[in-house]
Amino acid sequence: MHFAWGILFASLNHFIPRTTFIPIMASLTSFTLFMELMRYRDGYQWINTSFYYLFGKSLRKSEMDGKFTGSLYYFAGVTATSYLYPKSCATLGIIQLAIADPTASYFGRATRHVYWSRINKGFAGGLGRNKGILGFLGGAIACVPLNYRILTLACRAAKVTMSITNPTIFIASLVLGLAGAFADLIVPTPALTLPKTICGKSVPPFHLDDNFIVPVLSGYACTQIFKYILGVPTMIIPLSKYLIV
Repeated sequence: MHFAWGILFASLNHFIPRTTFIPIMASLTSFTLFMELMRYRDGYQWINTSFYYLFGKSLRKSEMDGKFTGSLYYFAGVTATSYLYPKSCATLGIIQLAIADPTASYFGRATRHVYWSRINKGFAGGLGRNKGILGFLGGAIACVPLNYRILTLACRAAKVTMSITNPTIFIASLVLGLAGAFADLIVPTPALTLPKTICGKSVPPFHLDDNFIVPVLSGYACTQIFKYILGVPTMIIPLSKYLIV
């Protein structure tokens, strides 16, 4: 499901004009936020009941007990990425969300018994807490085939293959996958959450979520990869025509 939604949004971002896609995604994000804020209020428990009925099998216990669902951050991440970066980089950033996030989780669970791989206490501020190096590498490598296929077709269609060799495209594909997996790695488990009150005022339970962090950081990494590895900063817009083939 995570992969399917990511590829869908990447495709929509690619084919729909930004002036149409971004307002649609902003509206979807705003509507989802409204639903999240309302579903725990008195008189609106039916929203939570409906959520559980429709999406119960995919919801975490924390998402039913007070935390916002991952869909809010998913929509917000896609919206921000599409707004911040050129279409080609935004599309590739969203694709990393589709692939790196679920595969890093899969490989992390599969290798949780490999203790040297575990980052138990995390880095400064708890970043990366309870994540795994092998999960990170698995997520990064899983992104490479599709990245390589898309960039190869893009370069071939844009007729820049003479200046960009296959090894260079492979390196760019790997670095982009590493960026997506690293963005997922630094989000700790459990996620960092705002305190319930700030200066005596209650605040919504926003938390650091990989569904938002991964596409935004991946989109930025893609702009740098195009510039410094592929060496085609002026070709970003033409290349974007061929990214989904």
